[in-house]
Amino acid sequence: MRSRLALVRFLAGLVRCLAGLVGSTPLESYEAHHDAMAPLAHPPASTSTPARDPLPTRDSTLDAVVVGAGPNGLAAAITMARAGRSVRVIEGAAAPGGGTRSSEATLPGFVHDTCSAIHPLGRISPFFAGLDLARHGLRWIEPPAAIAHPLDGGRAVLVTRDVETTARLLGRDRDPYRGLFGPLARRFRDLAPDLLAPFHVPLRPRRATALAWFGFHGLQPASWLARRFRDDEARAVLAGAAAHSLLRLDEPVSGAAALLLLGSAHADGWPFPVGGAGRISDALVAEARSLGVEIETGREVRGLADLPASRIALLDTGPRALAEIAGNRLPAGYRRKLRGYRYGPGVFKLDIAIEGSIPWQNETVALAGTVHLGGTFEEIAASEAAANAGRHHPRPFVLLAQQSLFDRTRAPEGRNAIWAYCHVPNGSTMDVSGVILAQIERFAPGFRERILATRSTTPADLEAYNPNNVGGDMSGGRIDIRQLFTRPVARFDPYTTPDPRLFLCSSSTPPGGGVHGMCGWHAAHSALRRLDGS
Repeated sequence: MRSRLALVRFLAGLVRCLAGLVGSTPLESYEAHHDAMAPLAHPPASTSTPARDPLPTRDSTLDAVVVGAGPNGLAAAITMARAGRSVRVIEGAAAPGGGTRSSEATLPGFVHDTCSAIHPLGRISPFFAGLDLARHGLRWIEPPAAIAHPLDGGRAVLVTRDVETTARLLGRDRDPYRGLFGPLARRFRDLAPDLLAPFHVPLRPRRATALAWFGFHGLQPASWLARRFRDDEARAVLAGAAAHSLLRLDEPVSGAAALLLLGSAHADGWPFPVGGAGRISDALVAEARSLGVEIETGREVRGLADLPASRIALLDTGPRALAEIAGNRLPAGYRRKLRGYRYGPGVFKLDIAIEGSIPWQNETVALAGTVHLGGTFEEIAASEAAANAGRHHPRPFVLLAQQSLFDRTRAPEGRNAIWAYCHVPNGSTMDVSGVILAQIERFAPGFRERILATRSTTPADLEAYNPNNVGGDMSGGRIDIRQLFTRPVARFDPYTTPDPRLFLCSSSTPPGGGVHGMCGWHAAHSALRRLDGS
């Protein structure tokens, strides 16, 4: 009943919000540029009061400065540079990449990804699909199965590229699964530009129909989608994908994560880069520099006075950081909304070096790059509800990646590097290494005996490493019914601010978290429209 009431309230609010947006947004512009993967066009933001901090315009050498060299910041810089604009990127850390980095976190020779590890949208997003990063050494590995979901009693489900092969593992839920994900997998590549974009209404009937189908199912709670399945296997697979949303599984919109991620699993196999996530950043940096982008690291930006003169600035930061950096260039009411932006559960991460491989009770689990550990739909739902309510669950949903089984550059011969995390309350300081290990041991008896070393990373550690991970939330803020179409605040163009020369390009804008570069890509196109019209 609670989820139904929440959905009703959401739809009522959405109607009120979209009544203004649809009437004022030039959707034809998005439609006309869709084939070239152009972003949604919006009317220019109103001009703000005169600036009090220096950000010179027409006499500036630089067209744009980008604050932050994570994937979205680099995507913004590359997009601007490909349009012939001069760009400088300023990064506070010693190296670019944000959370898309790797290091020998446990023992020498064991390569662990710092934050992002598996990239369901990293190869298929319009931004990445439009680049030739192979010339910079980026190579992708696609394991035989995208996801494995073990269950008690030695059972397991593998999600592979082929919907039919996956459906055959689901017994009497074969037809319902095939009916839901077959059409989605077939049209996923055509849908991706619309799914990874701000709110818009496609004017071409086929695209509009496809997006409406996704919206109808995706706006539902995952618990509603699960009703079409009768057995544990299919319901568990759905729950594992939906839990990536960091929402309760009875919340509206949680179903969208399941559709998006399982759709991408069937369409592109959840690949990961050879050598670690850092190779993605290395390739993006090489591409940016080949286009003439200047990248400066080790320089913290506390205010606009710390930036070089430029015509515009794009910030790959959180909303609260934008408010602090921009200061009184932004209206007080807008800054207040930015500071009120909400974050979801945090992440507790555990890197593990082991002797041999994980002794999965069901050996087919070793065919997958990603393993969802949490048991049944009900167990996973309870875990995610606890994290959202500020509680630690004794048997949390654990996401595990075992890339070194397929990429032998990541670990010494005969050994493996394991990456795992679970959701915890935002800002939690509790060490939950034990419960993560217990969940792995549950489905792989004898695992603990193979451990050589571990390294834990708390939500506070994640935020210290990257201030965008507020409270350990690596998704850039909750994507719930209040922040789905209005992240970070309700605006015609979510990448603009009341100051016509400041833009936000982080995962706190649509389409949200993940390594896909689309937040930066869309923000750059918004900035280019502003420059072209100035």
